[in-house]
Order: sequence, then structure tokens, then C-alpha cells
Amino acid sequence: MPLLTRITGPRDLDRLSLEELGRLAEEIRTFLVDAVSKTGGHLGPNLGVVELTLALHRVFDSPTDKVLWDTGHQSYVHKLLTGRQDFSRLKMKGGLSGYPSQAESEHDVIENSHASTVLGWADGIAKANQVLGRDDRHVVAVIGDGALTGGMAWEALNNIAAAKDRPLVIVVNDNERSYAPTIGGLANHLATLRTTDGYERFLARTKELLERTPVVGRPLYDTLHGAKKGLKDFIAPQGMFEDLGLKYVGPIDGHDIEALESALTRAKRFGGPVIVHCLTEKGRGYQPALADEADRFHAVGRIHPDTGLPISTSGADWTSVFGDEMVRIGEEREDVVAITAAMLQPVGLDKFAKAFPDRVYDVGIAEQHGAVSAAGLAHAGVHPVFAVYATFLNRAFDQVLMDVALHKCGVTFVLDRAGVTGTDGASHNGMWDMSILQVVPGLRLAAPRDADQVRAQLREAVEVDDAPTVVRFSKGAVGPAVPAVGRVGGMDVLRAPGTDTPDVLLVSVGALAPMCLEVADMLGKQGITTTVVDPRWVKPVDEAMAPLAERHRVVVTVEDNSRVGGVGSAIAQALRDAGVDVPLRDFGIPPRFLDHASRAEVLAEIGLTAPDIARQVTGLVAKLDGRYERTDAEVDPVEAARD
Repeated sequence: MPLLTRITGPRDLDRLSLEELGRLAEEIRTFLVDAVSKTGGHLGPNLGVVELTLALHRVFDSPTDKVLWDTGHQSYVHKLLTGRQDFSRLKMKGGLSGYPSQAESEHDVIENSHASTVLGWADGIAKANQVLGRDDRHVVAVIGDGALTGGMAWEALNNIAAAKDRPLVIVVNDNERSYAPTIGGLANHLATLRTTDGYERFLARTKELLERTPVVGRPLYDTLHGAKKGLKDFIAPQGMFEDLGLKYVGPIDGHDIEALESALTRAKRFGGPVIVHCLTEKGRGYQPALADEADRFHAVGRIHPDTGLPISTSGADWTSVFGDEMVRIGEEREDVVAITAAMLQPVGLDKFAKAFPDRVYDVGIAEQHGAVSAAGLAHAGVHPVFAVYATFLNRAFDQVLMDVALHKCGVTFVLDRAGVTGTDGASHNGMWDMSILQVVPGLRLAAPRDADQVRAQLREAVEVDDAPTVVRFSKGAVGPAVPAVGRVGGMDVLRAPGTDTPDVLLVSVGALAPMCLEVADMLGKQGITTTVVDPRWVKPVDEAMAPLAERHRVVVTVEDNSRVGGVGSAIAQALRDAGVDVPLRDFGIPPRFLDHASRAEVLAEIGLTAPDIARQVTGLVAKLDGRYERTDAEVDPVEAARD
């Protein structure tokens, strides 16, 4: 009987021998490769933390002791050991989340899958334990070397170190990578720790040698031992942590369960803040992952488990369109540079980095620093393009506002994974950028509808040298081109109404253009004439919008962003300011966190589909016509389209 099937909770691990734990580790790796190859998910990080997770749950008593995971993409093994072994619908609607989830288990705490937050959480929980007299429990924070490049982690460390008697164990999972190899001064320091002999081993050998030396041996050893701080910094320079007041243990082989348990047990008994530095191998035990130098299968789609090759391939995606165009722009303009926050490949800058290695800057998981550094680059005469996931720009809002916009710096922010991304869950949907950026004076924001517009609007953005510009696009495959049939001001007309007195002005934002054209078709079946326009640049609102809206009976906006404060709100305000009194209906994402599911399933759940929108617009027009007493079914454009 497989060992894994006998594990229903962490305490089931207590009765296993070291040999059995080794067998269990191999079973877990086999399970992960088999399960994740069917669904997609974060494979490489979880293959690297198998023994570490086993040791954590053997030494600590979750959920009384809180085991917290930074980012959380490496929590699959934790899920397996806490009673969640059905991975058949991982990241799918109704299945397991790809991150910790309080709704799934009492063993999960942090659902926010943004990096570098775990130490702040741990500090707060440890403080609460102290205030409430809970001296029978521990707090363990697992953080990667990549996440330690984030400033929030160091702010938390500064506070954690201030309380010498507050128990808190910080486990640094050091695999030299976040997505790609970790870079920066901290990475160099950890590399030094990895490649030097430990102080204790050096001192033991020295003691053995000197004690065999007559007369002077023992006094010399005592002197040497008394100078241990300086010696430790020389032999294994962990002084960076100890200077903060943090006890340091390590480096520990992160795949040696016995060594891990010993180190964690010592840290648990210490009674104050301790760092346990563990060396792990991302993708361990799976050759295709180890052979993937780019990111060791950090995240994969559906793959063949034996070869690691994708089961199927789709067409060009938004990210690659951006990446290819960046290379072309780089060839034409030597002043264009690129910035990434530890995500060179995921945001499409790997080709630019290969072509122009001296013009790309990986700042680590430090979006705030990236934005401020971009301001400095722009001030000094170059044009930085900072590519980042839309959801992660939230972290740098103050810097966009006060450092880039206030100083009128020509910085282009490229927001990947904008709108509903689906399977990665609540914290990865890029649904806030077009709302929070509306308040930034001078900022210009583009939402391309297809690949051609990504290329065109990226070029327009990098031509702006006196204000921040933003280009945002979706996740996944980019569809066919959506041609314009005309132009009004700076806006593309995608569908002309064919009449001088049209009913609906439908404002389509970004990748939702094909759906908006489908809405117009459905409305046409009901005799409702519709103009469809793509503003292209949604901030500021085009000056031609108000007079165009005035020629219609109803204005409808559709955006892949929060309805609160988004493009619809900005257009409504622009119409009010222009004295245009036309009914406006805005469609977008409701102000709530969205559970993980496919993009199509999420859009259907929130009513952001062509049938849902057409049905409501038909009802609005019917109300204006005095036909509001008719039921939805009687004016259902979906049914009408089928007739």
C-alpha cells in the first residue's frame, strides 16, 4: 500500500521511519509529476520542497503552530500532507486552488499569492500570540531567496529582530531562483553562504589539531573561539542576518530530512527569532524540469509526464507579441531599456535581454524600486519599459504617482495578464489597474484589442517622453485582428450603425472587442442599431467621445476591469462634464474577489458575456421606448438570434 494514501494529516508522519520518509518523498514527486502534467500548475517549485515540507510538518504541529508560505505556489506538498490528495481539478472551478486557501483547510493561512508578504504576517501572528499569552505555539514563515529581494521582507525582518524573546522561525528556501535565477546583492550573499564551509566544521577541525599541539594549543584555541564572530563572518559570512539580531542556522541540505528536522528542532527550542537557511533544488527528481534552464518548470500547462513537452500548442499569445515588438523597437532606438521584477521570461523580455543584455534590468521582486529606478532612468535621458503583471503594479502605485507622474517622467509600463486571468485565483486577476491609474494626473493608458494594436500602441507609448504611459493586455492566445472601419477623433470605429439616428454607442475596451461585436449583432436582430468604438487610449477620455455619445440614445461601456472607478466611470464623468445627458450602462468586473476557474467560466459567472450584455441593453432600450413592461424572455436577443 503506498505510503501517501495513508497520510490524512500531518501527525500521520510521526510514526514513519527515516527510510519510510524517503520512500514517501519519492511517492510525492511521482504524484506531483503525474497530477500536474494533467492540469498544469507550479511543478518545479513543489518538486524542490518535498523533504522540507515533510520536516516542517514533523517538527511543528499545524494548525496550532502556524506554517505560513510566501507566495504559496510551493504549497502543493503541504496540501498533500494536510488531507488534500485529489488534484484532478487543480486550479479548475470546484477543484483545489493553486495556492493556500482558507476555505480548503484550517492548515492554510495566507491566500495572497503576492511575494514577500509572509514575514509581515508572521510578525503579526507572533505578536498576537505574545499579547494573548499563547506560549505553547510557534510561527514558521517559509520564504524563498527570490522573495527576499522584496523590500517588504526586509522591513519585516527589521521588526522581527527587535523582539529577542518572541518565537518565530524563518525558513529561507534557497534554490537560487524565483522564476529564473535570483539576482542581486542578497543572491550573492546567499551564494557565499552556500559555497563556504560552515564555521562549526572549521572550528571542530581546528580544535582537534590544536589540542594535539603541546603548551600553546589549548590557549590558542580559546583565543580563536573567543573571536568566533569575526571568524564566522570570514568562514561562513552569515553576519548580515546576525547583525540584524537574528540567530542563523545553516546552510542545511534541504533534501536531507534528518538534517532538516535537527535544524528546525533547534530553532523551535530557541525562543526567539531564528533563520534556518535551507538549500533546495528546484525541479528535483524530474529530469525535464532540471534540464529547463529558463525556469525549471516553474509553471507549466498540460505536459507529457515522460518528456515534459506540451500536450498541445496554441497560437501566438499577447506576451510574445509584445516581446517581439520590443526587440524591433530596441533595434531602432538605443535609448529604450527594459525593466523586469524577477519575471524576465513570463513578461516576454527574454528575447530583448538576449539581443540587448546591457539594456535590461532585473530588479528582483521589488516593483516599488523598479518604478522609482525607471523614473531615474527617464530623468537621465533613456526611455524605460517596465513590464510587469497587472496585479503586481498595485504594489508600486505610490511610486507611479509620486515619482514617475509628478516628475513627468517618460516611463512606459506594460501590464501583462490584465483583466480576468482565471485559474490563478483572486490575487492574480489584473482587475484593478484601469481603476487605480485613473487618478494619476497626466498618465495615458492604452488597451489594445489585438496583436496589431499591441504593436502600434507600444510604439505610440514609447514616443511619449513627458508622462507615464501604460499598455495593458490579456493572458493567453491573442485572437485574429479586429479591423477598424473608420476613425472618430483618436478612436477606432469597429461597427458603423448604418443610420443617422443610432440607438446604442457601445464602447469596447481592449480584448473584449470580438465579444462587443457579437453584442452588436444580437442587438441588430432586435432592430437596435449600434455603433461600436474602441477608444484605444482609454485615459484620458477622447475629446470626441462626448459629441459622439450625444448622437446616440444609450451609451454602453464594456471593460475587463473593475466597474468601480474604471473606464465606464471615467466616460460617465466626461459626459457629465460636457453636459451630455445620455443614459450610460457600464459592464465590467464586480467589486469582489473572484474564485479560481477558467477565464470563460469567470466571465460567465459575472455576466460579462455577449448574451448577458445584449439582454440587459435590449431591456434598457425597451424601457426608453416605453416597452419596459415586456419580460426579458420576450425581448431576449439570444433567442431572437436563433430564429
